[in-house]
Amino acid sequence: MEGLLKRIENHRSRFSKGQNRIADYIVRYYDRAALMTAAKLGEAVGVSESTVVRFAYSIGLDGYPEMQEAMQELLRRRQTTLQRSQAAASIPEDEMLHTILTLDMNNIRQTMDLIDSESFSNAVHLIAKAKHVYIIGIRSAYAAAQFFSYYLSFIREDVVIVSGMEQDAFDKMIRIGSDDVCFGLSFPRYNVHTLNAMRFAKEHGAKIIVMTDNQESPAAALSDCTLCARSDIASFADSLVAPLSVLNALLSAVGKARQDSARKSLAELERIWSREGMYLMDREPEDRA
Repeated sequence: MEGLLKRIENHRSRFSKGQNRIADYIVRYYDRAALMTAAKLGEAVGVSESTVVRFAYSIGLDGYPEMQEAMQELLRRRQTTLQRSQAAASIPEDEMLHTILTLDMNNIRQTMDLIDSESFSNAVHLIAKAKHVYIIGIRSAYAAAQFFSYYLSFIREDVVIVSGMEQDAFDKMIRIGSDDVCFGLSFPRYNVHTLNAMRFAKEHGAKIIVMTDNQESPAAALSDCTLCARSDIASFADSLVAPLSVLNALLSAVGKARQDSARKSLAELERIWSREGMYLMDREPEDRA
């Protein structure tokens, strides 16, 4: 899709006075506008909600939701962490919870439309059959990588989590080969060390599975199998709701593919947890006090 700012530039000569105010606001404050409803954007520039909706159609988009998605794409690709924080600060406190939860729900809806079922099935097969699975998640992606590696290790052996700086990644992946899978998580602004580690794995013959925000991301260009999950944000913290949902689905599918070994491992873990009194509800009533 043609970039939003380019669309605005190409249609400038046909804008009304009100549409020009909308255009000027988006060009200057797209970070704020991306988090606004059509009504709020209209209020900010002094036009009606219907004028904002008509503006979206006037630049060749299919209504305001598509224009908001285009603004959020700018947000993902251009904003620094400080700018994200400043954009979030513009949301009224009494609207913060609703705004963030709505964005996360939209992330999941968009992910359901984006993700390819064949790619998902291929990823499940590769993870289930690989000799080793190397999971790369650096900086903000580390939490999701840790979650995935923690539960995947219940299902199968030889799961290696790779994090930290570039040299640490190479040290952990020094023996990676053609029987292995490298699973990388890469979201805007696309960490360079993650991309370099995936290139290293690819050069050594490993199959590459990438979880990223869209098929045009630099990470997708390296992959044998791409899983798209939206990570639109409204604060300095990246949204991992949709990526974690996809990882949950992967864990369930890989567990089913390896159900015999997974069942054996989980049964043994439950025996150990029960013996050690790991969880409060497994203890005798007198031990819970």
